[in-house]
Amino acid sequence: MRAWRVLLVIPFAVAAQPAPSGPLVRGVVLERDTQTTAGEFSVRADDNQVFRYRFDPKTYVEREQRTIDATRLEPGERVEVLSDEGPGSMLRYARTVHVLQTPPPQRPVSAGRLRAYRTSTERLLPAGTLSFAGVISRLINDRLVLHTRDAGDQTILLRQDTRYLEDGTVVEPAELKLNMRVFVRAGRNLYNEVEAYQVIWGSILRPR
Repeated sequence: MRAWRVLLVIPFAVAAQPAPSGPLVRGVVLERDTQTTAGEFSVRADDNQVFRYRFDPKTYVEREQRTIDATRLEPGERVEVLSDEGPGSMLRYARTVHVLQTPPPQRPVSAGRLRAYRTSTERLLPAGTLSFAGVISRLINDRLVLHTRDAGDQTILLRQDTRYLEDGTVVEPAELKLNMRVFVRAGRNLYNEVEAYQVIWGSILRPR
């Protein structure tokens, strides 16, 4: 009788697990493996779902415009994770992790106070609240024109410090090419222009 009860409970337990997350998730780091070059970390997304990701030495992690190891991610940090599906696994593989917000020391992080603890570098820059995905239709000096499915053509300013990532590896701006499918993390400057902070492309954005 007990065996039948276990069998009845299993389908409900499986159904209760959250579905695999999409390529881009923003949330707060809950925990991560330490003392290892490859492992897992978990993120609580803005809708309160918790997702786990795999990382390895090829995972690109950036905090305050500096590259760090994934093992240095701290619980409580707000991050943006760009991930790819893991073959034969419910875990997604973290391609890039961008730390958006570091928690203040010895203070609880609350939604109402997040913007009060920006670093001195972040205070000089607009918040990266925009994201675009599409195909590069034109490259004009310090700008690119991105053809998107929903918003049509979007002109994006390329900054001096814009980061370019191909398959998680930092590359030169010259690697940008016409008809390339890219993901852009961006914001608006003082003149209300859309400017790119990161331009990302590679196998993660290719249709399967």
